[in-house]
Amino acid sequence: MDATGQWWRDAVFYQVYPRSFADSDGDGVGDLPGVVERLPHLRDLGVDALWLSPFYPSPMADAGYDVADPRGVDPLFGTLADFDRLVDRAHALGLRVVIDIVPNHTSHEHAWFRAALASPPGSCERSRYLFRDGRGADGGEPPNDWTSQFGGPAWTRVREADGSPGQWYLHLYAPEQPDLNWRNLEVRSEYLSILRHWLDRGVDGFRIDVAHGLLKAVGLPDAGTVPQGWEGRMHHRLPYWDQPEVHDVYRGWRRVLDEYGGQRIAVAEAWVPHPDRLAAYTRPDELHQAFNFPYLMAGWDAGRIRAVVDASLDAAHRVGAPPTWVLANHDVPRAPTRLGGLDRALAALLLELALPGSVYLYQGEELGLEEVVDLPDDVRQDPVFLRSGGTLRGRDGCRVPLPWSADGASMGFSPNGRAWLPQPAGWRALTAEAQVRDPASTLSLYRRALRLRREHPALGGDGVLTWLQSPEGTLAFERAPGFVCFANLTDAPVTVPPIGALLEASAPVDAAPDGGHVLPGHTTSWWSVGG
Repeated sequence: MDATGQWWRDAVFYQVYPRSFADSDGDGVGDLPGVVERLPHLRDLGVDALWLSPFYPSPMADAGYDVADPRGVDPLFGTLADFDRLVDRAHALGLRVVIDIVPNHTSHEHAWFRAALASPPGSCERSRYLFRDGRGADGGEPPNDWTSQFGGPAWTRVREADGSPGQWYLHLYAPEQPDLNWRNLEVRSEYLSILRHWLDRGVDGFRIDVAHGLLKAVGLPDAGTVPQGWEGRMHHRLPYWDQPEVHDVYRGWRRVLDEYGGQRIAVAEAWVPHPDRLAAYTRPDELHQAFNFPYLMAGWDAGRIRAVVDASLDAAHRVGAPPTWVLANHDVPRAPTRLGGLDRALAALLLELALPGSVYLYQGEELGLEEVVDLPDDVRQDPVFLRSGGTLRGRDGCRVPLPWSADGASMGFSPNGRAWLPQPAGWRALTAEAQVRDPASTLSLYRRALRLRREHPALGGDGVLTWLQSPEGTLAFERAPGFVCFANLTDAPVTVPPIGALLEASAPVDAAPDGGHVLPGHTTSWWSVGG
């Protein structure tokens, strides 16, 4: 735990994507009892908390991020009693539980949206969402030029009760995910009630989906030409992202969190381009943390990584919040594929674990799983793939169910050998069961590194680091007391001078004739120095 006594400031969080983690009932889809069964894996891995992706009742137009009832559990995943058992078991194992909350939109099957469709324009029911008249003489054109994050227009026209073409509603994602109107006080009050519902059931916090998107610019002005891709969109100021009024919402949420004991927290999924704008979400009266997407998008480039680390530490220090570091989640390609190889992904892991602040891991990282790029089109379910007509491959490749053992066709994922997405045959050599017995495995490296991070007095915390001189394409820094991290991000070996005792490395490190060491390409090493 951080020296301040605030557990979350240097915690390691592990994201559980329930439908792909572990299946207990044999239907081929992961569930909450499956998570309970595998919680010892997380304890033994050495993480501090699990973040649970959505498990709410949902028609599954977007794998559960289209929530029909934000206070329940979808029968696909279990029951509220299963959820309570999960929280109790996690706490008994020393693990905190953070759950997803999805406030930007609901499912089109939510009771509120059904009521809105049944009510006339201008009604209280419609004011909970963003209904607008269309443009043009007959209202046949969308109210503005906004586009969906999943492709196509961000507006869908409804039929009114008399059968005539009616208003349009906004959906920044799929049409089955209508956006809420966060200028409506009833919406704000409802979500405070939802927070209390889950806090009363013992959760330790929330990960806020699309935290930067709740408020839209007054008047819903046109966005103009929007760059393609996440990075381009992040750097283009859009009228539906990162509006100043969104911070008023989170000040209200913070007051609710602070009412509860046990240091309940909230972390923002906020896709904003610069650490300064990200840090605004973590001011002392707002949220506790925000995902550091600029770090994730820095790739495997020494200059870019150092620049993001410096900017992140500076921005976090100015608001008194801990920085966060993340390499993967359920929305981006797995790190070995995205960074160009498992050697780079493991080097990146040791680099991020050595930085001050909190770390977020994604399930399967500890097994060294790569992105599944060759899924057949007929099994893909991501709306990104479906709405783009197959031109965008979507996110299914990082959501393939985990391999636990050599048992059965689904590698221990399901007792009946079923899996909602097919697993690559090569994963049979990467199962958790196989790796836990191999000291040279990826899983063993994760376990050792997380144990060292917890035990070494210089690691954890959200303090400072001091950069050291190092060759081009490498990164070296010191953290007190007595720790040095040296990362070689180049293809060629680098000889490093004598540093101290080697604590851990992402690849074998050889001794050099002068007493130094030869660090292979794409390798990070940890050293104990002094005393």
